[in-house]
Amino acid sequence: MANPFDFGAAGDGTTDDTDALQHTLDAGDGVLELAKGDYRVSRPLLLDLTRQGYGAVVGVGGTARLIMTGPGPALRILGDHRGTAQPSSVKPHTWRRERMPTVRGIGILGEHPEAVGIELRKTMQTTIAEVLVRQCRIGIHLVERNRNFVLSNSHLYDNHVYGLFFDHCNLHQINVIGNHISYNKRAGIKSLNGDVHNLQITGNDIEYNNRPGQDTPTEGGAEIDFEAPDGVISEVTISGNTIQATIEPGGANVRILGAATNTVRRARLIAITGNVLGSQTRGIDLRNVQRIAITGNTIYDSTEYSLWAQSTSGLSVSGNTIVWRGEDDDPPRDGIWLEDCDCGSLSGLVTQRLCTGTADRGGGITLVRCRDISVNDCQVLDPLIRGIELEDCERCRISNNSIVDRRKIPKMLQGIRVSGSSRLNVLNGNMIGGSVKSRIEASLKSAIVNDNFEV
Repeated sequence: MANPFDFGAAGDGTTDDTDALQHTLDAGDGVLELAKGDYRVSRPLLLDLTRQGYGAVVGVGGTARLIMTGPGPALRILGDHRGTAQPSSVKPHTWRRERMPTVRGIGILGEHPEAVGIELRKTMQTTIAEVLVRQCRIGIHLVERNRNFVLSNSHLYDNHVYGLFFDHCNLHQINVIGNHISYNKRAGIKSLNGDVHNLQITGNDIEYNNRPGQDTPTEGGAEIDFEAPDGVISEVTISGNTIQATIEPGGANVRILGAATNTVRRARLIAITGNVLGSQTRGIDLRNVQRIAITGNTIYDSTEYSLWAQSTSGLSVSGNTIVWRGEDDDPPRDGIWLEDCDCGSLSGLVTQRLCTGTADRGGGITLVRCRDISVNDCQVLDPLIRGIELEDCERCRISNNSIVDRRKIPKMLQGIRVSGSSRLNVLNGNMIGGSVKSRIEASLKSAIVNDNFEV
């Protein structure tokens, strides 16, 4: 293993060590070990696996730091993997020269507005652990094609745009485990188009990835932001994370946007399970998503909607708690809005003080132009306007829910209202109490109403 100090590296935070570190990588056959120090680099360090063979950049005990003073990545890792994750597709030269490039135990600081921490291109089994990247444009940037990527026990903190960015990338089998991904200005984890499958985001703290009070585009920041109008985001698990932020116009804790088409080019096969989400404009924001399960989460303090879904099919929402923590005179928060959705179920939800809706339209749970959706066995307690509203809905079932306003002076106008051109809906077995105007408001044409009772 070559020693960077033998090639003139200073590690003093002042000297430009780019040439010395690159010479070390080249002479060391792709292995760079950094002792404690600050190493300034002005252009990307290239770990070219196709030329140098499999390699690693390792800092001693996390005490080494690269300071990137120029544009582009402080460290670029380049391979030639052209296959998938299937063993039969991996060429011999990948196993022989390129497998599992590793970055461990270093810090990266950006001093240029276009600096990037680490860039991966056409790699197989890249493993990044115990790394800190901050004040770069992008913390870790995956482009073109990568497979079997692991990021663990790292800190992507205070970067200008994204912490972890899958950029039009053909990428399968990704594990993001046990990281702090915080204070990145547009998103903690971003996937844009490409072909991304088999992504597990588990056990992370993903917080404050926004820029409140600053100029923002129509869509604000997000902790996790998947956008695939011309690509695929599929087979995703988001589990056991803390995902929270400060309020930002247009912001969301989790945003998933698929393509406005019924073809396979959509966001699909997604599980959001066992997370704590809160303190954003929207908790979960879905558009054009297929087959998504949202289970066992705690969602709190969403200034607009706890869950907002449009043109989403195969939606299962169960066992979540959605609770506004304020008093009656605090600003209203939290609610569920489904629009143009079909084939779904909301069940076993525990909600309090859902505040969405107005006297003219909407409620704590609102379904607009939805078909074949059921809302059952939910606690809808102390909603501000009304409990549940169906607007222009068809074949939806509202059953066995408790919809009760327990305030000393009730505010809930109706427990359930069915409005517009709704038809063939069923309302049965609901317990409704404390409504100001009526338990249920529905025409004979819009719904079959039976076996509901008032308390």
